[in-house]
Formats: sequence, structure tokens, C-alpha cells
Amino acid sequence: MTDIASPLPDVRSEARNLLPLKFAITIVLAALADWLFYAQRVGLSMALFAVVLFAASWLGNRISFDRRRLLIATAVLIAGLIPAMDDLNTLSLLFVVAGLGFAVSILTNPEPRRLFLDRLGAFRDLFLIGPFRLTGDVVRMLTAWDFTGGLVMWFVPIAFGATFIFLFASANPLIEKWIGLLDPKEATSHVDLARTLFWAFVLSMIWPFVHVRWRRREERAPAALQPLADNTEVPSSFPGLFNAGAILRSLILFNLLFAVQTALDMVYLWGNAKLPDGISYADYAHRGAYPLIVTALLAAGFVLLAMRPGGAAAKSAIIRPLVYLWVGQNILLVISSMLRLYRYVEIYMLTGWRIAAQVWMLLVAIGLVLIVARIVLGQTNGWLVRMNLISLTATLYLCALINFPAIMADYNVAHSKEAGGKGVNLDAGYLYNLGPQALPALDRAILLPGVNLVPCDRHRLLAALAADMASWRSWGFRSWRLQRWLDKHPDQPSSAG
Repeated sequence: MTDIASPLPDVRSEARNLLPLKFAITIVLAALADWLFYAQRVGLSMALFAVVLFAASWLGNRISFDRRRLLIATAVLIAGLIPAMDDLNTLSLLFVVAGLGFAVSILTNPEPRRLFLDRLGAFRDLFLIGPFRLTGDVVRMLTAWDFTGGLVMWFVPIAFGATFIFLFASANPLIEKWIGLLDPKEATSHVDLARTLFWAFVLSMIWPFVHVRWRRREERAPAALQPLADNTEVPSSFPGLFNAGAILRSLILFNLLFAVQTALDMVYLWGNAKLPDGISYADYAHRGAYPLIVTALLAAGFVLLAMRPGGAAAKSAIIRPLVYLWVGQNILLVISSMLRLYRYVEIYMLTGWRIAAQVWMLLVAIGLVLIVARIVLGQTNGWLVRMNLISLTATLYLCALINFPAIMADYNVAHSKEAGGKGVNLDAGYLYNLGPQALPALDRAILLPGVNLVPCDRHRLLAALAADMASWRSWGFRSWRLQRWLDKHPDQPSSAG
């Protein structure tokens, strides 16, 4: 965007007078979103929320009354909402987003120099850049209120530390129990990770509408055109928030917090020690897999923000070892998450989503190692992105060559209760859904006591394989190998008929 609706007021004065009100409006709108959307079927409520958000954007940004502009923006919004009022689906939701973005752009930025490009720029500022401004604006408000630098310096450690404690409590029943001892009402028993993440997402998405701030193109260009020297520090998006003092305090606190979780995993997950009464081993192994991955991703984001190339923190002889120690604990955390998921799969069998989760965890671990390599080698974030893309591409290419349906079918049959394994009863329906590649496993499963397979479903898989092999257009090497196996085992039940 090239212009703003009105000249920007003094930052300190705006923080004192307007930002607190805007934060209050944002919280009210987040509460409304929680009531309308969380654990609810969404339909007309989406259109209603878009109307309320449009009104809040108009009132919160002190837009001067312009009947013509207001009518045009309202018409654009209504046009975007009509499909959603008829039926809310993916396409109609895109129209809601488009209508709301264009309407707010028309309302708050009335005189763009390049109409189409600058209206498209509204989507970038509202939906891609704007959600990341909330934390920085909170800090700027505190600074404008003449809070001391010490408070800002402790903001990151406390905010991130509280988040990590919450994630650990969600992932580890022991930590949850210890925190519950601090509260007679055991409030942590009502910890809802999904709802907390929902609130964080909604707050960050609402804020750019309530506090509209279009970026001036002429202000961005000079800085973008000037190359950085090798030892030049990349300016932070959050001035004062990630200074060396705040980073040092954060790393000390984070290492201590993670050491508790690491020690518990070493004792109970890796060491198989007896858990306290009331906590089952299955619960301990299963609960932590996904919250701990969220923890590792947050940790990676913190390191990227804090250890900017050429920054004071990246050069500190004290901070760098703490970063390496913390990233090492995060890598161990990811490995523990993979072990937790593996222990869960031993009981509840293998599925495509569980394999995908293991692959994702492996990529997170590789990403953490690459972050350390970037710091040690003094590389840029661009190098980090390229290396992660290479590892992602190589992993996906390898996955494309692996016969996952056959692996899942073989594993589930071999580890089922009927086969004498530690798993639950075999789900024959899931095996059929894996397709023809599950036929060898089905041949073994039909010989197990207590397994009841439907012949017509097996014939359906054979027919699908035959159709694949009937024409060169549908021929595949994997199907050819399977057909060769069936030809070599004519006495198997699946190849009969």
C-alpha cells in the first residue's frame, strides 16, 4: 500500500490513548470468535463475524465519515458474504476473506496510487504481515507508557517460559500433576491446548483489522535496495524485545525448564522406571508427542529471532553455548516425541497419518540441526531456507519410493493381538482401504485365529490390481512386483478366484 488513511500520530501518544482501547476491542472480538466458532459448526456465524470485524475496523481506526467510500466498502463486503450465507464451504470462505480484505482496504486506505496492485497489497498486510505485529505493538505500548527497560527485558523470558510450561503440562501428566499441587482446585486439569492456540491465532488475525497500519512503499524501497555488509546486524522487527540481556535471561530459564522435561523422559520414557500411582505408562507416552513438537517449533522460531546474523547475541561467548545446549535439548525432545509415537503405534497400530507425523518430526530435528549449523558457520537465513528445502525435497523423494501401504499392512498384521503381538485387534476394514498392496498381508491375516475377512472385498482388491496391469497406461513397477508375488504364491487365498 502506498498511503494511509490519515497521518500517523506520535507513537507514544497513540500508545497511551488508543492502543489500550484497541487491545480491549481485540479481546472482545476474540471472545466473540470463541463463542461463534470454537467447537461449533460454522455457517452463518462466519458472515456475522465478518460484519462485526468490518465495523470494528471502521471504529477502531478513527475513519472520517465518507458516505460514498463507506457504501462502496459495504457493497463489496456484502458481495463477499452472499455465497457464505447460502452455504459455507472452502470457496465461499475465500470470498468472505476477499470481500473483507477489499472492504477494509477501501475504507481505511482511500487513495492508492495503483488501484489493483495496492488493493492486492492489502491482503499481504492484513493476512500475512499484520498477524505478526501484535507482540511488537504490545511491547511498543509498554515502552510508550514509560515502563522501564527491565520489564521489557523480562517480557520474552516470561511469555515464552509460560508458554513452554503450559505445553509441558499438556504433554506430561507428571508436570501437570505437580502444577496442580500449586492450585487446590487443580486448574491445570482443565488445560485445553487447542483452545489456547485458537485464542492466540484469533487475536493475531483480528489485530491488523483493529489497528490498521498500511506500510508506505516509498519507505520500504530504500532499505530493501541497500546491501548489508558482512558484519552488519539485521535490524530486529521488535526493537528492545530481543536484546542480548533478554536473550540471556530467556536461555537460562528455558534450559532449566527443558532440563526438567528431559530428565523425566530419561527416567520414565527411556529408562522405563515405574510411574507414580494414577499415571499410566500409555498416557505418559501418548500425550506428549504433538505438544512437544509444537514446543520444538516455538524454540526454533525463538532462536531464529534472537540469533540474527551479525547481532550482539550471535557474537556473545556466553549466549552461544546456551543456544547450543538448548537446541540440543530440543533435538532430544523431538527424538523423545518420536519414541512416544512409536510406543503408541505398538498398541494402536500404524496408519498413514502416524507415519506422516514421524516423518514430520524427523524434518523438525533436521531443521534444528541446520539452525545450529547456520550459527556455527555464520550463514544467512537464506542458506537455512535452502538447506531445509533440500532436506524436505530429499525426504519426500525417498518417501515417494517407499511402499507405505504394504508396510502398514504388514506391521498391523504382525503386531495384532490375533498374531500374538502387543497391539489391539486387527482392523480388517483398514487393511482393505490400503488397496491392493495390502494383499500379501491379508493372505497372512486370513490364517490367524479370530480374523474374519470378507471375500468380496478381497476380490475387489484383486480386480483393482488386474485393472492396473491390464494396460500399459496404468502399469506401475510396484503393481508389477505385487502381481509377480501373487503368481509365485498361487495357493494363497487372495489369489484364488
